[in-house]
Amino acid sequence: MNTNRLTVELGERSYEIVIGDSLLQHVPELLAEAGVVSTSKLMIITDEHVAARYLEPLRDALRAAGYDATASIVEAGEQSKSLAVYERLMTEAIQAGLDRKSAILALGGGVVGDLAGFVAATFMRGIDFVQLPTTLLAHDSSVGGKVAINHPLGKNLIGAFHQPRVVIYDTKALHTLPKREVAAGFAEVIKHALISDASFADWLEENAARLWELDSALLGKAIEKGCAVKAAIVSADETEQGQRALLNLGHTFGHAFEALSAYSTLNHGEAIAIGMCIAAKVAERIGFAKSGVYDRTKHLLSLYHLPTAWPKGLLPQEVLDAMKRDKKTVGGKLALVLPRAIGQAEIVKNVDEQLILTVMSEEAEAL
Repeated sequence: MNTNRLTVELGERSYEIVIGDSLLQHVPELLAEAGVVSTSKLMIITDEHVAARYLEPLRDALRAAGYDATASIVEAGEQSKSLAVYERLMTEAIQAGLDRKSAILALGGGVVGDLAGFVAATFMRGIDFVQLPTTLLAHDSSVGGKVAINHPLGKNLIGAFHQPRVVIYDTKALHTLPKREVAAGFAEVIKHALISDASFADWLEENAARLWELDSALLGKAIEKGCAVKAAIVSADETEQGQRALLNLGHTFGHAFEALSAYSTLNHGEAIAIGMCIAAKVAERIGFAKSGVYDRTKHLLSLYHLPTAWPKGLLPQEVLDAMKRDKKTVGGKLALVLPRAIGQAEIVKNVDEQLILTVMSEEAEAL
């Protein structure tokens, strides 16, 4: 088993991110290594698409190692991060006989990880869970312990900080993803470069063609670098009191796009890509960012086939209203993460709302 390993340093709650090819078949030994015992029942939460490919092989491997694992399957898509689905999963966990020594395995992408993690955070006041990401987008969401479900009025408004016991990232799973999902994942990879590492942004630009074709060596390097950025920030600021908010570049706009489109038109990566472009334009408009940041951001995202234009059908005023309901808003005041340069971002408070509305209106009118 050839792996690359990173550690999220959180004292007694530190955990490893294990990255490698064909790791799903090694899940039992990695669970044992992380201290997940076989004496209590496990629950695998996954979606219908992932289940068809990976659920039974995973259950077979767990059974062979002495683990007893029940499984719950949800509909694929952001709509599964709902109170109704959460309630069903809690009922199934109770009926399956999970106890305080049990663990929940999140097998899938960011939706499954968020949902399963929130079930784990609240079942019997909190039990262990393990992230088994199967998408590129989940290289971001599987690390850091943010777990949540959505409310019709806003994304991730119902949630908790609940760190996984271990993150087991099988890169082989990424080769079966639809290209739209690959693009969505690269949005978060690019975000990590934009907030912290200009040389990483250069590398992503230079190697875009090979990364888009999922060159194994380069893909592993991109995932490891993205995870390392996330792990370092989370280790320094677990509950988003300061530095961790930088990971929200593009997200205040993007979450509004997702909520207003009922989580059906744009996927998360697409919404965040557009959000990062608007953030860059706002940053330039107020003189915070160097000239050219907007164009470079837009170009880099376009290399990975991500949308950069205003979402059709959305009104700028409605987007601004939705942004003000975002959990990152304090006292009714927007705090935006804005780029100062490629590889450098900062949290900017009290950006003039009319200016934000003007920039968004310009983008909408450009369609």
